[in-house]
Amino acid sequence: MTQVTRVRRKDAGGEDDLDRALRAAQEGDEEAFRVLYRDVQPRLIRFTGALVGADAEDVTSEAWLQIARDLAAFRGDIDGFRGWAATIARHRALDHLRRRSRRPTADAPAEELLTLAAQSDTEALALDGIATEEALRLIAGLPRDQAEAVLLRVVVGLDAKSAGKVLGKRPGAIRTAAHRGLRRLSERLAGTAEAVSGAVPAPQAGTLPGAGSDKSGGTGAEGVR
Repeated sequence: MTQVTRVRRKDAGGEDDLDRALRAAQEGDEEAFRVLYRDVQPRLIRFTGALVGADAEDVTSEAWLQIARDLAAFRGDIDGFRGWAATIARHRALDHLRRRSRRPTADAPAEELLTLAAQSDTEALALDGIATEEALRLIAGLPRDQAEAVLLRVVVGLDAKSAGKVLGKRPGAIRTAAHRGLRRLSERLAGTAEAVSGAVPAPQAGTLPGAGSDKSGGTGAEGVR
């Protein structure tokens, strides 16, 4: 039994445990691979869901096939692994969108949030709402650069440097895009909350308003094709 096979699921949230799980999974430990999957899959589902909608499960399944195939060659820690996995998932999502563009369908309208407080710090309001499916749909309505920056920073949990590697951009550009996306999202959420509370008339279709510090580090997005 390897050192990671003995790691219980309740302990898997620790970064040290996940680093050990990563190393063991690269050596072929199936239980360690399941530990990694439980940590990363929910993040990838939310990320790809904002890009491809209901096809997120199919896209992440394709991504995991490549992750499993190339895992032994990966170099980096758990943060780098998350960035590497997000890079693969993003490439699969873009491939999927290109295939789907040959048979385009109308985008579903973003659903409004109904249970938000009328007053709150703008960025805290945005962050609080991101965990909900409705907020993820609102994020999907942001310009792509802002949506991807917000998803990678807040949902996947990457720092600006790692997110920049996923998107092929400088960390400063990621910070700017994420900041703008969060501000725009918070305006939409706040506007919806005010409409629900009766403070202002509900916005008409198509008239929704609008539309940090970092830890350094994060490696591992290299070599993805």
